[in-house]
Amino acid sequence: MSTSLVLEQLLNGVQFGVMLFLMAAGLTLIFGVMGLINLAHGSLYMIGALVCATVAAWTGSFWLGLAASLVGTAAAGALIEVAVIRRLYGRDHLDQVLATFALILILSEGARWLFGSFALYLDIPPVLSGSVELPGGVHYPLYRLAIIAAGLLVAVGLYLLISRTRLGMRIRAGESDREMIGALGVDIQMLYTIVFALGAALAGMAGAMVGALQSVQVGMGEPVLILAFVVIVIGGIGSVRGALVGALLVGIIDTMGRILLPQMLAAVIGPAKAAGIGAAIASMSIYVVMALVLALKPKGLFPAGT
Repeated sequence: MSTSLVLEQLLNGVQFGVMLFLMAAGLTLIFGVMGLINLAHGSLYMIGALVCATVAAWTGSFWLGLAASLVGTAAAGALIEVAVIRRLYGRDHLDQVLATFALILILSEGARWLFGSFALYLDIPPVLSGSVELPGGVHYPLYRLAIIAAGLLVAVGLYLLISRTRLGMRIRAGESDREMIGALGVDIQMLYTIVFALGAALAGMAGAMVGALQSVQVGMGEPVLILAFVVIVIGGIGSVRGALVGALLVGIIDTMGRILLPQMLAAVIGPAKAAGIGAAIASMSIYVVMALVLALKPKGLFPAGT
């Protein structure tokens, strides 16, 4: 395998990992602060992509679509938190799973009614079209590099928000002792709404950006949600740093495995069988990594508070 192909696939893995980070960061914040298992997080990813594609089609501007997806998913997240999620904090995790699974069905059918059953398509903005020549003569799509840069900027922004602001101080306190910060006069319900809306906006941003690389359709968020849960288990529940490391790890292992394993197996079992078997093993590999991490570090690579 050529060096240029390895570099290209490595960057694809990083780009995939950054997208997973945007999903997992919101999910791990919601679980860490609120103790809530939110299966409907993938539906917010879908809503962000659908809103971005629809607004971009109306206005002809990807950037207006992206802004609309951030605002729309944050508003949808706040509404869902106030109307449904707020009633689940005192319930056990089974009730949370059942309620948020019901939200998946409601949001999917609502999206189908509003946006239709057919796939939508989102064009890459002209300023980010084309490719960039990287060291080694590799030509890599500029839009994918922009996704990587945007994800890393969000990671830095989340770090600064959580470590350097008053809101971040309340979020950290909410992870440690929510009853105490409530007793000190912090509006815990408003804090939960803000955290949920922030997590929803991050999911919507991921859906909007990835929507320009694939078709946008109802149900697109559920497969990504599964990987996002794998990410936060590997990284450590409640840890944004763990979400970033876990997402990059999953993205690179999955992408590189789909390229390297078929080529390695082709010499043994032939190219025809190697393609299918290699792809299956690559899909399994991230779950093997998760099992190894849980065996060695049950709280993840970076437990919350470390």
